[in-house]
Amino acid sequence: MSQHGPVDDFPLNGKIVLITGGGSGIGLAFTQLCCEAGTRVVIADLKLTDDGQKFVDSAKEGQVLFQKCDVSSWTDLHNAITASVKTFGEVPDVYAPVAGIFEPRWTINVEHPIKLTRLAMRALLGARKKGVVVLVASTAGIRGNYLASLYSASKHAIVGFTKSMGQADPEEGVRIVCVCPGLVDSPLWRDREDDMLDRAKFNERKAILPIDIAKVMVKMVESNEYSGGTCVLKTPLEERVCEKGWQASEEEYDPSPRPEADNRRVHAAMDKERGVTWQ
Repeated sequence: MSQHGPVDDFPLNGKIVLITGGGSGIGLAFTQLCCEAGTRVVIADLKLTDDGQKFVDSAKEGQVLFQKCDVSSWTDLHNAITASVKTFGEVPDVYAPVAGIFEPRWTINVEHPIKLTRLAMRALLGARKKGVVVLVASTAGIRGNYLASLYSASKHAIVGFTKSMGQADPEEGVRIVCVCPGLVDSPLWRDREDDMLDRAKFNERKAILPIDIAKVMVKMVESNEYSGGTCVLKTPLEERVCEKGWQASEEEYDPSPRPEADNRRVHAAMDKERGVTWQ
């Protein structure tokens, strides 16, 4: 525990939310729910789908900002936060790195969420604000997938990163959590130029809708029941915590007891960011 955290219940009303991949699928569904809850939203994406454009056009004036963003670019991610400052007057309170690809040929699924989380922590500490980062992994991040081993490995990395960042909640006031969806009927599958849809036997499997995942994300942002490091599994058959956050884990037996790590260097780095105006 510290003077900076943990993050308590975090109602979305009045908050600013930055969503990468907010132009379609899970990201668009999360955008819609956030707007219904009374937020202002920055959609950071390469482009908007037709449904995304219709939603942006129908939103209240000044509620949704589209910022073109290549999530593989550190500069573009940085500029998405800058766009929030210029348009809404503040850095975002909530960050959702939703953009991703199936069976990636490069490390977008790993580098992009980690980069945005780092930028989010800089922005929040600089503004002396508490905040939430909600990451999106997959059931492939807690089991294997021979057909899509690279995708599975990338999602295992995000689950591991989430667990490792659990202490940022009580110590820095930034709650980092993760949802692990099962098969989702989204453009990730539908808008493809290869035959992966058939090879994965998509039409023979039970899929859930993007809105189902977005609803879980809203709960994880708003309730401190999901303390930092929590990962939630969501499939057509169940919704459950598959990795406990720092609050629940503290009460459990540690099978490999070890001396408490010396985190002074980490704390010193975080303290340098506090109160620093976003540039």
